[in-house]
Amino acid sequence: MSSTKRATVYLDADLHRALRLKAAETDCSISELVNHAIRTSLREDADDLSAIADRVSEPTRSFETFVAELRERGDL
Repeated sequence: MSSTKRATVYLDADLHRALRLKAAETDCSISELVNHAIRTSLREDADDLSAIADRVSEPTRSFETFVAELRERGDL
């Protein structure tokens, strides 16, 4: 069994109401829903960091340069 920690989180009243309803509808606890949401968010962050690491060696150019190139091509 994984260890758990207790935390106090203050939620907007409407979000709390929605979370309670979803918990009842899905037969999950609020804690399970919150843990799932946090895991999903952290997984997305990890994917983003991995994508950034994969592209670190790509050449970069400034926004100003990019806009100037668009103008030169007549795209702006």
